[in-house]
Amino acid sequence: MEPATTNAPIDAADLLHSDGYFPKTLEPKWQQHWLESGQYAVDTKNTPANKKYYALSMFPYPSGRLHMGHVRNYTISDVIARIKKMQGYSVLHPMGWDSFGLPAENAAMERNIHPKKWTYSNIDNMRQQLQRLGLMVDWDREVMTCRDDYYRWTQWMFSYLYERGLAYKKEADVNWCRQCDTVLANEQVEDGLCWRHGTPVERKALNQWYLKTTAYADKLLTNLETLKGWPEKVKLMQGNWIGKSHGAKLTFGVKSHEGVEIPVYTTRPDTIFGVTAMVLAPEHPLVEQLTTDAQRDAVTAYRESARLKTEMERTATDKAKTGVPIGAMAINPFNKAEVPIWIADYALLDYGTGAVMMVPAHDERDWAFAKSFDIPVVPVISESGAMVEHPEDVYTGPGKLINSGQFDGQDNDAAKQAITQFAEEGGFGESTTQYRLRDWLVSRQRFWGCPIPIVYCQKCGEVAVPQDQLPVQLPEDVDFKPEGGSPLKQLSSFKDTTCPTCNGPAQRETDTLDTFMCSSWYYLRYLDPHNTEQPFDPEIIKHWMPVDQYVGGVEHAILHLMYSRFFMMALHDGDWTATDEPFANLLTQGMVLKDGTKMSKSKGNVVDPDEIFELYGADTARFFILSDSPPQVDFDWKDTAVEGCYRFLQKVWRRIINTTAAIDFTLPAPKYAELSGDARALYQATHGFVAGITEDFGNDFHFNTMMSKLREWQAALSKYPAGDTPDGVYSHSVKLFLQLLAPMTPHMAEELWVKLKGEGSVNAQPWPTADKAALVADEVNMAVQVNGKLRQTLTVAPDTDKAAIEAAARADDKVATYLTAGTVRKVIVVPGRLINFVVN
Repeated sequence: MEPATTNAPIDAADLLHSDGYFPKTLEPKWQQHWLESGQYAVDTKNTPANKKYYALSMFPYPSGRLHMGHVRNYTISDVIARIKKMQGYSVLHPMGWDSFGLPAENAAMERNIHPKKWTYSNIDNMRQQLQRLGLMVDWDREVMTCRDDYYRWTQWMFSYLYERGLAYKKEADVNWCRQCDTVLANEQVEDGLCWRHGTPVERKALNQWYLKTTAYADKLLTNLETLKGWPEKVKLMQGNWIGKSHGAKLTFGVKSHEGVEIPVYTTRPDTIFGVTAMVLAPEHPLVEQLTTDAQRDAVTAYRESARLKTEMERTATDKAKTGVPIGAMAINPFNKAEVPIWIADYALLDYGTGAVMMVPAHDERDWAFAKSFDIPVVPVISESGAMVEHPEDVYTGPGKLINSGQFDGQDNDAAKQAITQFAEEGGFGESTTQYRLRDWLVSRQRFWGCPIPIVYCQKCGEVAVPQDQLPVQLPEDVDFKPEGGSPLKQLSSFKDTTCPTCNGPAQRETDTLDTFMCSSWYYLRYLDPHNTEQPFDPEIIKHWMPVDQYVGGVEHAILHLMYSRFFMMALHDGDWTATDEPFANLLTQGMVLKDGTKMSKSKGNVVDPDEIFELYGADTARFFILSDSPPQVDFDWKDTAVEGCYRFLQKVWRRIINTTAAIDFTLPAPKYAELSGDARALYQATHGFVAGITEDFGNDFHFNTMMSKLREWQAALSKYPAGDTPDGVYSHSVKLFLQLLAPMTPHMAEELWVKLKGEGSVNAQPWPTADKAALVADEVNMAVQVNGKLRQTLTVAPDTDKAAIEAAARADDKVATYLTAGTVRKVIVVPGRLINFVVN
């Protein structure tokens, strides 16, 4: 909800002289006090598991400056953390830096400085900005993924996976971005373009390191059902990316090549009799062997053109179909039909078996391909089972089999099982399950990343660096002008080493790890950040994990979240954790827009958080960022709305400061039963707000409605007589108001709390509990209906019985005129809501 504002815009001079509320002065004072006093320090080693609460926002990349998306993200998790702390939990709300990555290396090349210097400078600046925001962070737990006391344990993680057979090296075609000058994982290619630069991605053959995420494909999928606190759209995205399918692997022979077999995976074994061609991926190892001399030049040229295309380009459904025959014929094991073998770029070597059986009559892509190259079309399913000679279009619906030999007449769904069973009995097929998910490519040909802890020895081969020799440190003396590979390759002082097994000469791996590897376990290091013997104490992890509330952008739904889940499952299998999922609840916050579009420098619509802090204060920024809309949806930044929030905080300040003499927090709590008049009404309103705000917080963090209730509460306080009465209702209401305001505007609430001589810190007070008696209204309004039409409104006590309600309604002159016009046949009374007279 946008705060109402009708006044002229505020200028800087007004802000500095507005009734004693000086955020520029009071906010730094409290930030320094919280930091120096260790008020937000947490002892993770001695906290009972049932009283812990781990609130976490996705840590930022240190680009140099916060943007308003950061402000929203970290304010949301901060308010959650503060309220949970007030509700009695021991709360951990840490912060760190995802500080390896290509931007730092590019900046180093542009500025001729080491990326470490650029990164650390950015961290210092952004840390100050986050502290200005007033976050409840235990800064003693700060982690930086680029610091060797962190990446030492990232290397340990790699070694742990390597020892368990989950890290391996192979040569394969990879996604290559010329501008990044490095490899990209499949998940980092978006519509054929680099996720970071938007530049075209090509394919390149390299020897690379992979993590075997496919080993957990089924668990990654089935566990999604247990994540009750995750948005359905995120679970759907992950489920689609994993892409589990059930089908059959069928084996085709090759004419004139005895012993050569081509296995094909298909989810449609019911269409096997409709196969009229076989398609191999251009990279398929059989292509070279099976290509005839007459087709070799065409095949070679096509393979080269396919190599330059990205996977997205090759599999796009709207592109023109291309391909060439290789001159060989495949043999269908069911009917011995001979069909031509083609290569086409839409077939991928690392999906399925790298071979596709073409059934033009019942697959839209195959239909288009067949029509382009005059390949026969043989229908094998019709809706009714009637024969179809010359289909005019592809048919993908259900039906009965035709042209399928002994399986004719069967429903196609039933035929899938029957045909698969026939293949199994014949020794040329089997039922199988396939996943779209592929192993995670983690090699990067860059400097500013975590070195891979592997050496290569001529005698011992591939050897993992032992734990007591970690970390493998990044060197300081490096040339930041790589051409087609890691600059570490040119640095003999790094590359040349000794084998940890035989002490003979060896060479280090010069690739570094994908930065997503660093961010896949950071939430565990926060729990034990100073441990020098192991990445973390498993007992601490078993107490504190999973993260109770994770907050971040939906753009990380596949990459970061999937990889973190993989890490947690692998660690759980080694008994390092008690749970195999890292995040119990996930909130994906919406973007902060300006003028209806995403903020960007090129559009000139960026709002600088520092300018907002300087002009209005961090509390105003926090209040506005929470006020506009639910955290899960986008909201549009409006300068006038920010000013409205600042004016609201001014009103709060002035009202409390001007009535300080009437406020005494040492007064005993009012006794509701003894109150009357304005005092009773304010007490009822106060506890209604407490109940409502508490409910809104528990209902998916509806901060915007919480802010609305705080505005209504402030209005109720302003209307109350300035002088408090001995019953202490005004003091009681102000006290609870500040306690509930504190998580949203911690600086101002702390300052007012101290001025009013409140005990301790307002941010350390317990979360108020509503007086249930005060939530029952003294009077309720009931609709009085005659034949279902509203004729009057009746005010009664909430516990008035039905007979008394009917008597009061009959006694009303207006109602009586309708009742005397006929005969009352029936009276329906719903206590607290309505009474209806049925008259005829």
